[in-house]
Amino acid sequence: MATGNSVVLLDGGRRLPRADILIDNKKPGLFSRFSTTHLGGLAVKAALDRTALDPALVGHVVMGMAQHSHRDSIYAAQGMRWRAGLPNDVPALTVARICGSGVEAIAVAAEMMLAGLRHDVDRPFSVVGGAESMQYPFALYNHRGRPVGAGVQKYGPIDASALPRGTHLQDVLLMSLYDPSAQMGMANTAEELGRRYGITRDGADAFGLRSHVNAKQARDAGFFAEETEPIDVMIDGASEPVRVIHDTHIMDRASREGFGRLRPAFEAGGIITAGNASAVVDGAAAMVIGREADAAKHGLKPLARIAGFGVAGCDPRIMGIGPVPATSKALAQAGIGGSDIDIVELNEAFAPQALAVIRDFEKMGIDPGTVNPQGGAIALGHPLGATGAILTLTCAYALRRRALRYGLITMCIGGGQGIAIVIESMR
Repeated sequence: MATGNSVVLLDGGRRLPRADILIDNKKPGLFSRFSTTHLGGLAVKAALDRTALDPALVGHVVMGMAQHSHRDSIYAAQGMRWRAGLPNDVPALTVARICGSGVEAIAVAAEMMLAGLRHDVDRPFSVVGGAESMQYPFALYNHRGRPVGAGVQKYGPIDASALPRGTHLQDVLLMSLYDPSAQMGMANTAEELGRRYGITRDGADAFGLRSHVNAKQARDAGFFAEETEPIDVMIDGASEPVRVIHDTHIMDRASREGFGRLRPAFEAGGIITAGNASAVVDGAAAMVIGREADAAKHGLKPLARIAGFGVAGCDPRIMGIGPVPATSKALAQAGIGGSDIDIVELNEAFAPQALAVIRDFEKMGIDPGTVNPQGGAIALGHPLGATGAILTLTCAYALRRRALRYGLITMCIGGGQGIAIVIESMR
């Protein structure tokens, strides 16, 4: 690809702090008032403000989202577009590749630019990213057209008191984490990887602790500051808003002993616990991308160049291994080897899943020490549709800060896929 035709990430991309869906597992989370479109709109606006781009040059908004959490989720990227203040003549596209949606949004927008079929030459830049409110609802299925109270339920709200005794609402969050093709929950696929790779509970706990230690060190050193947009939120009963600056799940006093006391969460005798699985959080991220030549033409500063993408399928029963074949494709497209990668941002869905991937990465020449130097989803959280975009920003800013060249961002995807992107710093 000629340099002028390369697609670049512009300096100024921003993410929101990642906030636990519950405070102390007892109260609604800090972002519980926000729908996915609210979160995405905040991220898009922050990215546009920080990039200092004339909004008139934005030709498309492409945002990832995994699941419908609120009544306005059907509008998704379009809702994020208008909430960020972009005009009605800017089209918006929502993409969904579950946990890979944030990276998929970057890929789709880049492909639009390079293919030219939907590229707006007068508005050559796209806002890309992802958002996810994990405040998924409790739902009642299969009641439309059935008797409820004195009538048949056709449209409108249901009076819960009129439902037959023993009727249960389903938790959409937990239901979404079960894959019918594998006939397994996501955590169970990670337990299976742990068995196949001989990963122990002690090893999983050690990896979970590493995630928290690295994340705390990065937070305390201020490394996340340049990528994070603080958000003011109102909490029930408070007279003044609370400013959310940092990711909320990082444990300041994490210990192997504490992790060791946690019970297996998904299987009797299993190794996955609350201490070595990804945190359930709300979050969003956005950035502006464009052709390198257009960035130069408009005097905008690139942060990183997209060097390669990869998407791969795999056995859904071990969906967590998806980053391995996806990374192989991305490295090949970038024309580099595993040993050329300086920083890896690997989504830590579950510790045994991440450890299995890292073991195979090492065979590809990727140094395990390059993986998640600032912690990962075990400490920071995994807002499904946003994670890929968040990790891309984290990696790009870290490459620049440390004067390094190549970064790999990759994640597994429920149902049996993996996605990866290789970026080259333009420090």
